[in-house]
Amino acid sequence: MKFNRYISRIDNDVQDRSSDAWKALCRYIDELEASGADEFAPRESLGPELYAGIFTLPESIGKLKRVTKVHLYGSKLKRIPPEIGDMTALTHFDVYTSYGLQWFPYELTRCKNLVNSRVSTRALYGNYKHRLHFPQLKGNPVRYHGDTVKCSVCGTETGYDNILQLWISLKVGTDVFPMLVNSCSRQCSESLPTPHHNYVQQAHRGGTSIAQPPDENARWQLEQLQAKEEPVPVPVQPPAAGDAVEQTPTHARPLLKPIWKIWER
Repeated sequence: MKFNRYISRIDNDVQDRSSDAWKALCRYIDELEASGADEFAPRESLGPELYAGIFTLPESIGKLKRVTKVHLYGSKLKRIPPEIGDMTALTHFDVYTSYGLQWFPYELTRCKNLVNSRVSTRALYGNYKHRLHFPQLKGNPVRYHGDTVKCSVCGTETGYDNILQLWISLKVGTDVFPMLVNSCSRQCSESLPTPHHNYVQQAHRGGTSIAQPPDENARWQLEQLQAKEEPVPVPVQPPAAGDAVEQTPTHARPLLKPIWKIWER
């Protein structure tokens, strides 16, 4: 599947909350909380037809404190709400082949027990394979359901006019996720962790002007170029019979330079 490197428009209001699919999902979450089950698998409960009508998850997922595994394989999801950070028991997070999920809420970092994840890397903004551009957030904000939003860092609830939205790439589980941060203050913005080393090295507002590290193809080309620039050994004629052979001290012999990878994947 090909992805447009210059996707820039943020889709808001992605879900029809009056649909049968949405109502069924909300009921499923309530039943799951009441039963104390530890796996969230909406496709099995809703069936494929209703499952295909889900484009975001309800804020009520934050009630699922005992769920350890989330199964969202092959979903049509376009976003996940910040309340996923309240699922503190979460250990497994599978959204593989959910190609509409190109970014995730920063609140996912609160799931401290998350050790295993599975995601379609090529769909993600900034991914190392072909560096999809991050959408410009200035004048193109993300809006969740409701008129207020909580700061991703300190949890303060405020209006969208008081929030600075930023992108940051962090490793959670076994993957590096592009994450949206809602920051209510300079202090909160400056307290963000250091991004993963193979991605943009600061929180940013997105846009095509953001310089990203080389993608997979560019790294391969750089490695090939570097290999071609390695000095070619000059053949040495053997000494003629009777000629004195000058001994080169061992310490003066040139050392072979190792070839390092341009960029760690």
